[in-house]
Parts: sequence; C-alpha cells; structure tokens
Amino acid sequence: MPTITTLPSFDAAINRFDPVMGMEVHVELGTTTKMFCGCSTEFGAEPNAQVCPTCLGLPGSLPVVNRVAVESAIRIGLALNCRIAEHCRFARKNYFYPDMPKNFQVSQYDEPIAFDGWTDVTVDTDDGARVFRIGIERAHMEEDTGKSLHVGGATGRIHGASHSLLDYNRAGIPLIEIVTKPIEVPPALAPAVARAYVTELRELIRALGVSEARMELGQMRCDANVSLKPTGASSFGTRTETKNVNSLRSVERAVTYEIRRQAAALDSGTAIVQETRHWHEDTGETTAGRVKEEAEDYRYFPEPDLVPVAPARDWVEQLRGTLPEPPAARRSRLQAEWGFTDLEMRDVVNAGAVGLVEETIAAGADAAGAKKWWLGVVARTANERGAGIDEVGITPADVARVQTLIGEGTLNDKLARQVVEGVLAGEGSPDEVVTARGLAIVSDDAALGTAVDGAIAAMPDVAEKIRGGNMGAVGALIGAVMKATGGQADAKRVRELIVERLSG
Repeated sequence: MPTITTLPSFDAAINRFDPVMGMEVHVELGTTTKMFCGCSTEFGAEPNAQVCPTCLGLPGSLPVVNRVAVESAIRIGLALNCRIAEHCRFARKNYFYPDMPKNFQVSQYDEPIAFDGWTDVTVDTDDGARVFRIGIERAHMEEDTGKSLHVGGATGRIHGASHSLLDYNRAGIPLIEIVTKPIEVPPALAPAVARAYVTELRELIRALGVSEARMELGQMRCDANVSLKPTGASSFGTRTETKNVNSLRSVERAVTYEIRRQAAALDSGTAIVQETRHWHEDTGETTAGRVKEEAEDYRYFPEPDLVPVAPARDWVEQLRGTLPEPPAARRSRLQAEWGFTDLEMRDVVNAGAVGLVEETIAAGADAAGAKKWWLGVVARTANERGAGIDEVGITPADVARVQTLIGEGTLNDKLARQVVEGVLAGEGSPDEVVTARGLAIVSDDAALGTAVDGAIAAMPDVAEKIRGGNMGAVGALIGAVMKATGGQADAKRVRELIVERLSG
C-alpha cells in the first residue's frame, strides 16, 4: 500500500467527495452501582477495588439488571424522540480484548430499548444559523469494559510499551450507546455538524441528570464514523471509525482530518480499509487500529442469564413527564433572561459555555460579566491548551467571585484579568491569587497621595491645565499614577485626590 505523505486541503477534498458521517456516542450513566451487580461506580478508587464475581465474569455468578439504568435509558430515548420498545433483550457480544474479563460484553443487538428518533442541531454559516435534523438509529444499554494502562512507552499506547496493567473497576458500569443514522449535510459543514451534534447531546444528557457527561473523564465518548463518496454519487464509501474522541473540539478536528486523509487515499488509488482508528490530540491525526468487524463477527446471541426487559407503557409515560426543558427552548429562554443579542448567544453556544454562564450567574455574577470572562481569557486559554472551556481549571463559582471582587472595589478589570490567569495557572482560588500576588486595588489615601504628588511634580504643564479648568487633562495624571502603582490604584479615588490638590 503506498504511503500518503501529503494531504489535500479540506476545501480541495470536499470539492471532489461528499462525506457521510455516523456518530456513536457512549454515555456512562451516573448510577451508584454497576449495570448487573452491586459494585460501586465511584470514580478514582484504587485499581481493582470495586469488583465482584459478577462483573469479573467468574463461574456461577449471575447478573441482575440495574433498574435506574433502564429508567435512564428510557428517558434518554424519549428525549431523543425515539420509540421505546415494548419488549427488548440483552445479548452477548463476543470478542476478545484484555480489559473484558468475561471475553464478551453484555449489550443489546437486534432489540434495543429505544430506536427511530431524531434531534435537531444548529450550526452557524455565512448565511446565518441553519438547523439540521439528525436521525437516531438506536439507543441501547450495555456495560463498559475495564481499562488498560500501557506502561513503558512514549505514547501511552500498547505499541512500544514494556507491559500493560488492567483495572477492572470500570468493567460493568452502565453505558448507553446512541447511534445516529447516516448524516449527509453540505460537505463544508460536516465537521461543524458533527461537533454541534455531540454538543447538543452532551447538553441534553446533563439536563436529564443521568450523567455528568464529562468527556475528559471518559463519561462520554464519541466514535466518529466517516466515509467519502464521489460528489453526486448515491452509494456510500467504505467507512472508518475513529474511536474514543474525548472533546468537542477533537470531534470536529477528527472528522476534518479523516475527510482529508480518505480523499488523499482515494486520489492515489488506495482502497479505504474498514477499520477503527486512533485519534492523536497532539498531532491532529488518526492512525490505524484494528480491522473493523461486521455484526456477524461478534457472534451475538441472547444473554441466557437475563430476562427480557418489557417497560410498562404507563411507566414510560410517567418518565416522559420527568423530561427537562429541551436544550433549544432552554437556550431561547436564557437568551431572553440574559438580554443577549442573537450574535452574543451564538458565541456562548459555540463556545460550549451555556451551562457555565448559567451557573456563574446563579453564583452571583451578572450576565455580561459571566460572558466576558468565559468567552475572553478562559476561552483563549482553552484554545491554547487544546482543551474544552470547562476543562481548564476554573469554575463558575471562581468566575462569580472575581466579579464580586470587582463589584466590591477590590479589583479593577486589569487586575481581575491577572486573577483569572492565576486561577487558570493553578495558583488557587481568586482570593488566594489576590493575596499571593498582592493584586488588590490600592485605595489608601496616604499611598495614593504620594503617587498623585509625584505625578503632579513630574507633569507640571498638565497640572497647570487642570488648574485652569481643563478637566480633560486629568486622565494623563491618572494614567501616570496607575503606571506608578502597577495598575492597582483606585482610579476613582485618584481622580478625586488630583482635583482636591489642584482646585485651590
């Protein structure tokens, strides 16, 4: 197979090919116990401390379905406008992988609990916002696998590692896998639509309260399927599946890269292999994993140790009554409450900051201030680090506290920016950063008076203008005082002191 070293630009790729996408999103449910046993799901325990004969698949152990997980699955399905099965069952999905202690995964195959749904996503374009309906093929229940830790290599992957360690604490944690129907949108918008879909889904999952959906912790993971077909063709091309993409930004980047990579391969006469691929955040590239099996390769058969699940229709309707406000309706309501323009709200949505702004306001900040910090220095830091805006080490409570310190007169905007930067750098809470860096505004008259007198002495011509009634010249002296105090002077009090000294 020829080696492809140069990729076409994204625009060049979509001039010749139409991408077709499919998103498979795994959501780790926030239950207190695992899917089929009573082991704890608490994150961060010592390796292999939360296991039992059932989740380890030991002989003689029998699984029992977690009712809360079934309830969560039904609520997710309803929120995605799916039909809820009157009768469904679990199956064994057979394949060998070291972090699967049973050598099979209990999942659902031909009888998922939810199917045939849809959700709408909004994407910004040069012609304004456009809404795309994403079809949902199915949402089914399954159990998570354990975790492999590859030690001794440079990349953390099995290639080059000296040995591997296995932690089965995660094995058996309830998962919902949400699978879309093929997504065909204007080619130039494909990566943005992929990101918008996962963003909308995460917002919905969080609103339902069934999971925190923190992608950086693996609580929500996206497998992005991409194939290309010649422009205007009807038959789909061979797809690849980029596994476990763990940030919204990476979803968009991974889809973009795969479109370019596959276009280069097809241009060179290389056949696309149906395979899983690994996403590399540092290089922005995917690399080959394993050849992707078809369904028959998994040798699905009904799980003999679990009875079918038959949700009563009155229970389903009761659960329908617990659904939260749809994300789109919530955004419209919040926009009205916050007084944001369409463009301002769009910026907040695109940054993935709707919930963060809402929590910041709830913690005491005003809407304008909350938006300014999240979409300003915090968003820039996230972009520099290649991380999500909610993954850089500052909380809504921190941002609200910065706003409070401004309101109290402890900080001005310039000092507040330094405080936010300190929090982002891991230096502690806003108050701790203020104390450690000595960033509080100087309002003591004695200290300010000395700085004011120095500025007047250094700029006698400006002082004379002020004495003559030209109050517009006050700004020059205020600027000199601010410079002398490192920006920490109380500008309002400085102005008062200048006027007092020069009004006689």
